[in-house]
Amino acid sequence: MDMQKQPQQPSRAQPQPPEGCLVVAIRIPVRIFVFLVVLPVRLLWDAFAAVARFLWRYVLAPVGRAIGWVFHGLLVVPLIWLYRYLLTPLGHALGWLYAWLYARVLTPIGHALVWFHVRVLTPIGHAVVWLLTPVAKAVARVFDMLGTALYWIARVLFVLPVLVLWRYVLAPVGHVLGIVLRETGEALGHAWRAAGYVARAAGRVLGTLFRWIFLEPARWVYRTVLTPVGHVVRDLVLHPVAEAARAIGRAVRQARADLRRALFGEPRRPAPVDRREPRGRDTRTLDG
Repeated sequence: MDMQKQPQQPSRAQPQPPEGCLVVAIRIPVRIFVFLVVLPVRLLWDAFAAVARFLWRYVLAPVGRAIGWVFHGLLVVPLIWLYRYLLTPLGHALGWLYAWLYARVLTPIGHALVWFHVRVLTPIGHAVVWLLTPVAKAVARVFDMLGTALYWIARVLFVLPVLVLWRYVLAPVGHVLGIVLRETGEALGHAWRAAGYVARAAGRVLGTLFRWIFLEPARWVYRTVLTPVGHVVRDLVLHPVAEAARAIGRAVRQARADLRRALFGEPRRPAPVDRREPRGRDTRTLDG
């Protein structure tokens, strides 16, 4: 069926009517004014968006996940348990009760009401209609004439003035306001996009200036000045000072030891303990 269908002819684009002088005269001042108003708003918006993304990634999202876990544990799980083990059995019980009431009580009452309508109310209604038909026709004719008169009175007093007001006052004013609102909306869109380009260019310029003013000089100073100076200080100052400090420490310890020997003599060596084992090379082993 689909293969037999003929391809639809593409609809031709309707030619756009030429824009009037009023549209051009409104568009340029509106776009300039809107761009000057929107540019600081777009810069603030981009900064706010960057801060919001940082807060969302590192603060709000982890807190939200923790709150979600707590909410799930404290509320969702009890509600699931309540629905599964309390509300579902109660619903089944109510459904069974409703089915029993419908079959045993409501159905007989419904049959009785249908019999009463067919056997009693319908004949009474037919009799009343047969007796009131002439009076109803007369009343309907009177109401028809009254409705026609009220229609023409309302048309002359209300509808025609409203049509004149709409055609010659509201429609032209609405047309001009529509042009102004449309051009303002288009100017807002263009200004927002242009402000975005300006904001991105300003960000790149500021980043480049920050890199060339602070980062590159700091990197050059660190690589060209501080690193060689640090090596010179390490080799010519720190290493000799450390060697001198170690030599002084050794001399102080040696002088302290000499002073202790001069005052108190040589320290006593501990007496050898007789372990009841032969000394020398011929020591006793488990095999000997």
